[in-house]
Amino acid sequence: MIRQNVSAEFLRKGPGILPLIFAVALSRPVLADAKGPLPEAQASPVPDTFTTSSQFKRIVVVRMKNQVDILQGLRDAVVREKIQNAVILSGAGSLVSYHVHVVSNTTLPATEAFTKGEGPYDLLTTTGYIIGGRVHCHISFADPQKALGGHLEPGTRVFTFAIITLGVLEDGASLKRMDDQTWR
Repeated sequence: MIRQNVSAEFLRKGPGILPLIFAVALSRPVLADAKGPLPEAQASPVPDTFTTSSQFKRIVVVRMKNQVDILQGLRDAVVREKIQNAVILSGAGSLVSYHVHVVSNTTLPATEAFTKGEGPYDLLTTTGYIIGGRVHCHISFADPQKALGGHLEPGTRVFTFAIITLGVLEDGASLKRMDDQTWR
């Protein structure tokens, strides 16, 4: 990719609007390869990196007791607290069972491998997002022999307790494209 920019000094010295129009035209990115400009069809409308900014409106701490399904508990908290968009900041506790999925290939479309298990596990981390009121949570957990993790599925149940902290974003913040795997 070739990008040309016009200096601020040029804009200050130039007479009238013509240099400004010229500067804007030159500041636009030019996509090129050895054979010239790329066809429009090859230029992707999806940015390589997308960002959005917001401050936390409030922090919500969610505690779940023995045998509560963590995914359902998070869903219930999101409805009760009227949360549209949030960041899952942290989580800890213990589990009696888990159900997660992970990606199982490296070509699109993605495929998923699901795993389940029962036994005593420490809940090490929870991370993810609430996007338009929908929970997208990943967890990691361990027993004395191994650590596991993945995308939280129904059937992951609490042993002693689970505490998950949500940073609720300001009204108007939108995360709707963040986990859209078709937006590529």
